[in-house]
Formats: sequence, C-alpha cells, structure tokens
Amino acid sequence: MSSSLPEGLTRRPLTREDAGIVAALLDDDEIYRGARPRLEAQDVLDWWLRADLEHDSWLFESTERPVAVGWLEEQGETALGSGCVHPVVKGRGLGPLLVELAEGRARGKGCRTMRQISPASDEAASALFAARGYQDVRHFFEMTIDLGEEPLEPELPPGLEIATFRTEDARAWHTAANEAFADEWGFTSTPFDEWWQRRSTAEDFDPSLWFLVRAGDEIAAFARCDAGRRGGGFVGMLGVREPWRRRGLGLALLRHAFHEFRGRGLTRASLGVDTQNATGATRLYERAGMHVEIEYVTFERGLQAGTPA
Repeated sequence: MSSSLPEGLTRRPLTREDAGIVAALLDDDEIYRGARPRLEAQDVLDWWLRADLEHDSWLFESTERPVAVGWLEEQGETALGSGCVHPVVKGRGLGPLLVELAEGRARGKGCRTMRQISPASDEAASALFAARGYQDVRHFFEMTIDLGEEPLEPELPPGLEIATFRTEDARAWHTAANEAFADEWGFTSTPFDEWWQRRSTAEDFDPSLWFLVRAGDEIAAFARCDAGRRGGGFVGMLGVREPWRRRGLGLALLRHAFHEFRGRGLTRASLGVDTQNATGATRLYERAGMHVEIEYVTFERGLQAGTPA
C-alpha cells in the first residue's frame, strides 16, 4: 500500500479536541457541493463514540489548515470508514490514500468487509469506490423540518402516554431498542453496561431529551434526541416495538420532540433514515412534515483479512 504524502502536507491521528476543525472541514466540502453548512463539533464526537482515534484515524494538514480527514470504526467483522478531502486539495490523491489507509487497518484487524460512506452528490468519491471494487449497497437520507411554526400536538391511543426518561428506565430502554432494531440493516447490539457507561458519562448527556411511550410497565416506543446537532435538534434514535407498531406512536414522539426543540429556541430538527427501512420510516417522517436534505450512499467490498496496515 502506498502511504506517501503529497508535498507540503503532514499526517497525524485525530484527537477529540479536533472535532471542531473536522466539522468545519466537512462543512466546507458540503458548501462546495451546494449544501448548507450545519455540522457542529458534537456531531463529529457522536460519530467517534466507538472509534479508536489513536490508531484508526488520520488528519492531513498543510501549513495553513487541515485539508483531509478519515477515520475507521470496527463493527465485528465489518469496518466502517468515513473521510473527506477539502476542496482546495481535491485531485491530489488524498481520497485514494484515505481509502487505502482505512482498508489496511481493516485488514489488520481481521475484518472481512469494508464499508465506506459518501454523499450521493460526490461523483468523484463514487467513481473512486467503483474503481476499487466497491458496490453501492445502501442509501440513507438526512431529513429535516423547519420549526418556525408550532408543530401539531402529539396524539396517542388511549392508555398510552409520553414520558421523559429516568435513570431507572435505562435497562428497559436498552432492551426495547435491541428488540426494535434487531432486524435493521447494519445494527450492532452493544452490551448494556458498555452502552450505559458510554451514554451516561458523555459530556453532553441530557436525559431530558430522551422520551418514551409507556404501556403500563413496558416501554412501547422511544426517542433519543439531542440539542446542538446539525444546526438544531436531532433525533438520534426513534423506535417502536413490534406489538405497538402502526398505532401512531412514532409520529407522536416526533411531534413531542419538535415541541421540545422549539421550546428550547431551536429552529430546525433533523434525523437520519435508511431509505430501505422495512417499517416505512421515510413515509412517517414525511407525514411529520420533514423533507430530504441530503442523501448518503454506503459502498461495500470484501477484504482479505490479515494483511497488516
């Protein structure tokens, strides 16, 4: 694998303190492709929750600025790579180099599958992945809504109510999420203790934005939300357990979240969705008044495990 750098650039691993400059780099690339800037440092930190930045990340810098970034997340036998090259250095070979670095680390970890994510509008990235044997396997939307007008009130069937998360709900929440997302493409379950430690100790942990629908002593549906994401409020997870689906619980939780966001002075809300979601989530979000802002593509190829980086 070639690891030579273009002249005038240096390379180092990322640190959590780099989240702000990485968000700015990603925003510059989105502006270049005609999208609106919306990323914040906390968005990037969320993506890094399970990444080993010391060993599995790369930041390329010139004397003036950061110019490219990439990182890798291991998910069992699958590795998920993300990266971006700033518009000022596109065409200098940094995109292929980031892909080579990610594939090398994935092989060294024994991963058998490599996935890479790219905006659907990035034709150069799509051509690069195709040339390296990747297949277009999944598309995702980032959907958004303007909260300038008062959202509709949530409506629930009799006997159900929306409540705010309590610490004692943690294990039941974890169980409900694993059940609701068990059949979702790419879903990886995390043991409860690891999941709760990571979530509850995060600097921005705000359980007042975690909502659930109670059905007696059970959690029927849930929504984990955050403020200060994607330029507003972000619904990071929305799920309804199978016995309570098709009763309007997801829509009610969305509307409840929109009210909470607006009450905190946030002017927009967004979320991500798999376009092939079997539960029809995209249609649900459209009924809630959301529209597609950005489309992302997941590319995939097989790897021969065991080759060191």
